[in-house]
Amino acid sequence: MKGFHMLAWTLLIIGGLNWLLVGLFAWDIGNLFGGQANIISRVIYILVGLSALVELFTHKGSCKQCDNKM
Repeated sequence: MKGFHMLAWTLLIIGGLNWLLVGLFAWDIGNLFGGQANIISRVIYILVGLSALVELFTHKGSCKQCDNKM
């Protein structure tokens, strides 16, 4: 399960950095793979989106900071 969590977290970071580049420079990492219409780019976008959902629903159970009782 840790490997799955790390993969989801890594993809989530990649997606976040991509949005930063889009916002600051109007440059999309997906363009490296042939643009948004290319199947490789679409698969990457889908994986990043799915990783965000995984983190959304599993984060509290795997996060040491969220697990601390105040």
